[in-house]
Amino acid sequence: MQNSKSKLCIESHKVTDLEEKIRLQEYGVGIFESISTKSALKKSIKKGLITRDGEFARTSDWIETGQVLKLFAEELQEEKKIFRLKLEVLYEDESLAVIHKPGGYPTNGNYFKTIENALPFNLKRTSEKDELPYPQPVHRLDNPTSGVLLISKTVSAKTFLSVLFERHGIQKSYVAIVGGHMKPREGEIRSDLDGKNSLTRYQVEKTFRKNGEDYSLVHLNPSTGRTHQLRIHLSSLGHPILGDKIYGPENQKGRLLLHASSLRFQHPKTQKSLTIETELPHKFVKFINEMK
Repeated sequence: MQNSKSKLCIESHKVTDLEEKIRLQEYGVGIFESISTKSALKKSIKKGLITRDGEFARTSDWIETGQVLKLFAEELQEEKKIFRLKLEVLYEDESLAVIHKPGGYPTNGNYFKTIENALPFNLKRTSEKDELPYPQPVHRLDNPTSGVLLISKTVSAKTFLSVLFERHGIQKSYVAIVGGHMKPREGEIRSDLDGKNSLTRYQVEKTFRKNGEDYSLVHLNPSTGRTHQLRIHLSSLGHPILGDKIYGPENQKGRLLLHASSLRFQHPKTQKSLTIETELPHKFVKFINEMK
């Protein structure tokens, strides 16, 4: 008999009262609390984390009454190199955390100095049985963008929150300083990005003048999450975000003045609505108040 690649079984399910034959890829969705989607099920099977009567399970396996399916925790493959960057933790519990990502660091990727590699240095280990090998960001913020970043600490939280993002069930808010006085003061920006529809709602909080130039402080609520969506949308209106070296005018200087200001989402365990908000960043206040 084969053993799972992990020694810790976190969930077990016995097949009962099965009326007709069904394959695991169809039957297995929803039987484990930690796995709520077909893609998550396939990934767990591929990693050797699910057994059927003690044998490694396959998506094509036929399921029969009386069989026992077990889900095992994912074990650490190697010691993670920890990036000792101090982060501001805005919220943390056994399932998830929300941190303040500083601008200038990638969320993750094939680098050492990433926010993901700094998470074990800043967050407490969970006592939940379906603990992830390491805390993992559920979404991404561009390298130069600062703000709230949602982190999963368990398999079930990661699956639940990922589905919320896919179904646009997480409300994200941003704030930016753009060139020019935006008119009208509120509206919607729709466009096709990478072959997909995209939508951003905006509202101008204030306009001001500095060094003979006009600027606007804008609140942004993207309904979709396309790559560089906010930066592209604002640039398309002729109001690029300050410091945008890709979509702004040539010779842009300074840091990107785009900040993820809040997140609102349903907690995967308590089912309660959580709202995490941040204050206007110092770099924004400094730019607005330092009039010359």
